Amino acid sequence: MRLDKFLSQQLGISRNDVGRELRAGRVTVDDEVIKSGAYKLKPDQQVAYEGSVLEQLDGSRYFMLNKPQGYVCSTDDPTNPTILYFIDEPVAHKLHSAGRLDVDTTGLVLLTDDGQWSHRITSPKHHCEKTYLVTLEHPISDDTEMKFLAGVQLYGEKTLTKPAKLEIIEPQRVRLSISEGRYHQVKRMFAAVGNHVVELHRERVGQIYLDSALEPGEYRALTKNEINSIQVPTP
Repeated sequence: MRLDKFLSQQLGISRNDVGRELRAGRVTVDDEVIKSGAYKLKPDQQVAYEGSVLEQLDGSRYFMLNKPQGYVCSTDDPTNPTILYFIDEPVAHKLHSAGRLDVDTTGLVLLTDDGQWSHRITSPKHHCEKTYLVTLEHPISDDTEMKFLAGVQLYGEKTLTKPAKLEIIEPQRVRLSISEGRYHQVKRMFAAVGNHVVELHRERVGQIYLDSALEPGEYRALTKNEINSIQVPTP
């Protein structure tokens, strides 16, 4: 990889800005000052900017985050803090969330820089199931489970929701599994049956479950088995 491309990715700045940093002698490769952006970087070489080593990335990255309330699932937002606040990784701005949670929803968020892998989660045709723990304003109605299994009509939608599985834990606390990702779907499903979601927490995406050891705001890398559980078709 060209040195200027690597620095642009690592530092999040334009190639023009990279050129200025190089000419100022702020970049070293294996302790030697390099001023040419065309320099061909080898995988085993150590690059430093103003004395701080920049890690060369090898392959795609996959993480799970226990998202707290008040953060949005985007890389940049003019109003709200983003989930990248919690991610202490090189070139964190290259990561994106594979499926988003609302600002007030907590729980499992998957982050990656592998677009094909995240598409497998978010594309409607793959029906990747997600499970949510839901706290309700009112006790659940006796017929809600059957209504969700049959599909409900959301306001402004032309088609019924796909069958969803409801597990009643307590009268105002349930677990819901859905295989779609419509806008604010869980909240709108309960609104459609005359209830209101007070708290929403995602526990599972596909076969990946939120690690119970992660406190809100903590994250970890996915295991190989977790990554491979999201099947990506071979080109």
